[in-house]
Amino acid sequence: MTELRKTALHGKHVELGARMVPFAGYEMPVQYPMGVMKEHLHCRAAAGLFDVSHMGQVTLRPRSGDVADAARALERLVPVDVLGLKEGRQRYAMFTDDGGGILDDLMVANRGDHLLLVVNAGCKEADIAHLRAHLTDDCEIEELTDRALIALQGPAAEDALAGLVPQVRAMRFMDVITADTLFGPLWISRSGYTGEDGFEVSVPNAGAVGLTESLLAMDGVEPIGLGARDSLRLEAGLCLYGSDIDRTTTPIEAGLGWAIQKVRRTDGDRAGGFPGADTILEQMQTGAPRTRVGLSPDGRAPMRAGTPLFRDEDQADPIGTITSGAFGPSIERPMSMGYVTPDLAEPGTTLFAEVRGKRLPLKVVDLPFRSATFKR
Repeated sequence: MTELRKTALHGKHVELGARMVPFAGYEMPVQYPMGVMKEHLHCRAAAGLFDVSHMGQVTLRPRSGDVADAARALERLVPVDVLGLKEGRQRYAMFTDDGGGILDDLMVANRGDHLLLVVNAGCKEADIAHLRAHLTDDCEIEELTDRALIALQGPAAEDALAGLVPQVRAMRFMDVITADTLFGPLWISRSGYTGEDGFEVSVPNAGAVGLTESLLAMDGVEPIGLGARDSLRLEAGLCLYGSDIDRTTTPIEAGLGWAIQKVRRTDGDRAGGFPGADTILEQMQTGAPRTRVGLSPDGRAPMRAGTPLFRDEDQADPIGTITSGAFGPSIERPMSMGYVTPDLAEPGTTLFAEVRGKRLPLKVVDLPFRSATFKR
């Protein structure tokens, strides 16, 4: 057994009474004494503090000294407009493979003289190897192991963080700033994975506990674990890598075509040039063979990942599968996401899921299950 890694906040989680579980090679808090349901609702009503230090933080520094060269280089691996990303702004992206599948999804920030990437914990070693294999001639690639990452999410997040960093009040969704504080230089983005307004904060490991304690002392801020993080992101209709998206899924099938800006699409000034471009751009033009949809089961019991989907009660072969499922505390009903053929993707369509040998009905519904409240 490989020993689980610990984040800089591990001791604080234990002190706060968290139940710790293995996740992506780390020992992480799945819930605190408040419990998953109350943690979820608290984040929606006030502010939740998450340790996401298991995620990978990677800098791309252009060897030429011009960040535009790092952006051009990264565009060889992602289908999004990195060159057009202005200083102090962040963008969602994905690494694709030659078949159009998704190797990982990530955030890319322009920090003036370099790009900062935040990648998923379970993919970070492979992602860094991928970057080094393809971009070393153009960029110095460094994994940051001396910084923690925390997320502060919810309607009270701005007030709480502004108590320490007043300038965050002026930030818009996907803005990125640096703030010098008692905890060291904080790299702050106005973003998150809950559908709520909020922030992600990169902090030196040495200042992580102090920053966390200061935020938890603010009115309305409580620690939140991975359990509530999952139900929050699912209500917001956000994909989880390894469940809803992976190498068998194209961005178009996943409903992520919005993240591919016009300049990278067919007839755009920098069309294609990324792995899987032929497949992805063709699907943008003619449609994908399947599509990600929201699903609303009857009753109160959630239908989990891996549950097969059928057109009717008697069909022998499944037409799709559920990729994520949970109970939604804010919407007070179960919710799932999965993939179906385009002819069955219309909201209101009744499908059947096979649970313990029984075919149970569920309806296709619009995503997200709960509208986002980002500050535009």
